[in-house]
Order: sequence, then structure tokens, then C-alpha cells
Amino acid sequence: MVTPPQIPAWLAREYPFAPKSFATPGGARMSYVDEGPRRDEAVLMLHGNPTWSFYYRNLIRALAPTTRCIAPDHIGMGLSEKPPDYDYTLARRIADVAALVASLALKRVHLVVHDWGGAIGFGFAARHPDLIGRVTILNTAAFASTRIPARIAVCKAPLIGPLLVRGLNGFAWPATWMAMHRRRLTATEKAGYLLPYDSWANRVAVSAFVRDIPLAATHPSWGALAEVEQGLRHFRERPALVIWGGRDFCFDDSFLARWREVLPQADVHRLADAGHYVLEDARDDVVPRIAAFVRAG
Repeated sequence: MVTPPQIPAWLAREYPFAPKSFATPGGARMSYVDEGPRRDEAVLMLHGNPTWSFYYRNLIRALAPTTRCIAPDHIGMGLSEKPPDYDYTLARRIADVAALVASLALKRVHLVVHDWGGAIGFGFAARHPDLIGRVTILNTAAFASTRIPARIAVCKAPLIGPLLVRGLNGFAWPATWMAMHRRRLTATEKAGYLLPYDSWANRVAVSAFVRDIPLAATHPSWGALAEVEQGLRHFRERPALVIWGGRDFCFDDSFLARWREVLPQADVHRLADAGHYVLEDARDDVVPRIAAFVRAG
């Protein structure tokens, strides 16, 4: 039997869910939130690095009274198991999400994706385009790029990268302020984001996510990302919403311009003063807009 994760009392006030657990094909325990009516249609919310399903807590609370919400923590992230030797690659993460959706017998899936969740979510969607309904895109990419900020490139470098990311928490901790611009995280919110990443061992996937960024065709995940990009053609006529933080130091406006090309039908909202954590930074604007978009379908 897969044991559900335990939620500290202080976190439960901000993250008032009872996560469930799923054993991935790779043999690890995945934690996921499953809130709302038990239907075969759901909103699938996929986070990136270094966040977890905590990022979607306000959207889940807004939607759950009427809409089923599924928000997994990728293996090594959030409340999921953090094995030291898991296959922490894009292809494996797509397969994990596909297996979770299959286990839930969902027949209609609306995507909400952020950061690495874009490549993972559209990778899953490209394999199951008939399942996909509406798509919401939040400061992410699902296509190849050779652009990388210097501060992330350092974290990707051999030797010094793991020392910074795993030893000094030099990725998850800086993100709590570098990914915000409109407002500051409260002490509880900051603690919530950092809770899963409190040791060298527990930051294994944070570091692996950075190393898995493919910048050239020689990278092991370049082929998987190329397949994701090719699959985007399936969604050129699907209802799409793009909400973009204009003060994102990583996914800047060049990525937004690419989304306008890839999904020309999308309803695009650029928030000039919001950062990379746009759902958190501008939540009063973003949460109602996404909720209305999802419910319109």
C-alpha cells in the first residue's frame, strides 16, 4: 500500500488538502491533490522547478466547488518521494503524468501549466490529443530554445551546479524572491515553497531539473522536447489562455512571442509588473480569469 504524505498543521492552513499517492511505473510514490466532484473530467495542473502543487493551491480552492482538480507533485518534488537514483528526465516525467491520468480514468483533461509543467503537460497532451480540452499557459515553454539566463546556467554547470543547488539551496530559496515582483511572499508562503527542499537529499530533483534543460541536440532530453514541440500542432484550434508575467527573468517575452505563433487563437494577457510565479504574484487577477476560462468549457 502506498502511504499518503503527512501535512504539518501550519501548512494545512495554507494548503488545506489531503493528498493522495500513486505508484509511478518507475516505482516511486507520487503525491497528488485530487479535489472537487468525482467526475471523469478534470483540470490537470502541472508545476515546474522548484515549485510543487502548493503553487496551485489558490486556483484549486477557487475551482474545486464545481470542478475536479488534479495537481501532482513530480517525483523528487513537493510531497512526492525523492529517490536518489530516479530517471529524472523529461520523457520519464511525461510518462509519469500519463500513467497518473490513466489510473484516474479521466476522459477529458483541461491543462494548466507553468515552467517545466509546459513541456511535461504538452508532452502528455501530444500523446493523447483527444483527451485535451482547454489549455492555460503560465510563463513556460514547450519548445526548444538555446536561451538560458546566466544565473540558471551557473546552476546547470558540472560540479558547482549541484553544490549551489543542493548544498546551498541556491535555486529554490532565491526563487522565493526572484520569481516575485508585484508583491512579496508571506513568511508562511515562503516556508511552504521551501518545505520539501530542506536538505541535500531532498533537493535531488531540483538539481536534476536544471541539468535536464536541453540546450543542444546532443542533450539526452533534446529529442523528447522536439517531440513535444511537434505535438503542439494538435492544439492550434483548442481554446487557449496565456497569462504572462512580464517581469520574468527566465521565460521572457521572446517565449511569449513564440506562444503567439504556436497558438495564434490564444487569448493572451501580459501582466507587465508580474514575475515568473505569475499565479502567485498576481493571484487576484489571475485566479479568477483562469477559473472563468475553465468553467466556460
